[in-house]
Amino acid sequence: MFKVNEYFDGRVKSIAFSTDECPATLGVMASGEYEFGTSTVEHITVVSGMMTILLPGETEWKDYKPYDTFVVAKDNKFQLRIKTETAYLCLYK
Repeated sequence: MFKVNEYFDGRVKSIAFSTDECPATLGVMASGEYEFGTSTVEHITVVSGMMTILLPGETEWKDYKPYDTFVVAKDNKFQLRIKTETAYLCLYK
C-alpha cells in the first residue's frame, strides 16, 4: 500500500510505492532550499517545474527541468533550490 511522507513542515510531500523494479516515491516540493541525505542510490527525475541541484563533490549548481534525471550515490547529501512548485519521481536502487 502507499505511504505518505512529509518533510520540512509540509513543504515537501511524497507518496511511496513499489514498482516492478524497485521502491519509488512521487512527490512535490514548494519553493525553498532543502538538503536531503540518501541511504540508497537515488535516481531522481523532474516531472514538472525545475530543481537547481548541488550534487555531492560538485562546486557548481545545475538546473534540472522536466524529464531530466540525476543520480545521487548512497550515503550522500545533496542540496536543492526550488523556485516554483516542482514534482519529481525518485527510484531507490
